[in-house]
Amino acid sequence: MPIPRYQVIPQPDYQASFLIGGQERTRWRFGTQYPRPFFYPLLGPSGASLTRMGHPGDAGHDHHRSVWFAHHKVDGFDFWSEAGRTRVAQERWLCYQDGNDEAIMAVQLVWSDPEGNALMRQELIAGVRDRQDQVTLRPGEWLLELQATFTPADPRRTVTLGQTNFGFLAVRVAKSVSVAFGDGRITCSQGRRGEAEIFGQTADWMDYSGSTTNQHVEGITYFDHPANPGYPSAWHVREDGWMGASVCRTTDRTITADEPLRLRYLLHVHQGWLDAARAAGIAAAFGHTPAWVVSKSKQKHTGYEVNRESEAALGQ
Repeated sequence: MPIPRYQVIPQPDYQASFLIGGQERTRWRFGTQYPRPFFYPLLGPSGASLTRMGHPGDAGHDHHRSVWFAHHKVDGFDFWSEAGRTRVAQERWLCYQDGNDEAIMAVQLVWSDPEGNALMRQELIAGVRDRQDQVTLRPGEWLLELQATFTPADPRRTVTLGQTNFGFLAVRVAKSVSVAFGDGRITCSQGRRGEAEIFGQTADWMDYSGSTTNQHVEGITYFDHPANPGYPSAWHVREDGWMGASVCRTTDRTITADEPLRLRYLLHVHQGWLDAARAAGIAAAFGHTPAWVVSKSKQKHTGYEVNRESEAALGQ
């Protein structure tokens, strides 16, 4: 059988590599030496990473690991900084799924308090591709789509996500891409530019672009999904190289077994400075892209599989 264009391949030391056309684009890292899993690097068309580990000038932000999920107040516990001694750990992988449309990984994570008590579970589905309906991606550009569903670890309980700027999906860009340490630019879907104009304001998407090498400008456009609670999100963005959609910026959110929290995001790794028209096209296409569903597989030797909701409905 021919090798699919999109692959996710497990690696030693608790890692999984995402490949497009045989070239790695990002890597999922879930080793227990870290308080929480993360994606690193996010490789741009030039081959340089658009993200980094930690803050360029402040060791107090070493918990910033490229692209990751975290939250400052989960039932009062700090899952953002590492001072809280909480942990997010991968319990198991459900699916590594190659294909000619996208490569998909589905995993189950558990969020535990400092005593090791499980508070919340997270089903994370991640997919990579370099195609998008109705939009032409340039050579070397690609998309990382993320879908996270949060439920109480104990289905009889509720979990309160407290009001905070910090959570859930976080992105720390490379030093040279930042405004403060490089030549970076921050732009939102409403056309506002810079931290002062954007911080705390709502937007459909956010872009951080800057130099990745002396010859290349590249960027990450971070898309909120219209089905997410509070859409369009308020954004926490900083000129020192940080951006995140703040799901709980203005209010607490409570989740139950019957009413979980599902969040969908898309990261576009692109050439050059922001092209706002292309970003608007990708946002529109993403808004109409069906969510994923994990289900038991009927295929031999396969435990679980992931399909889009429309495909899953057709299979029933």
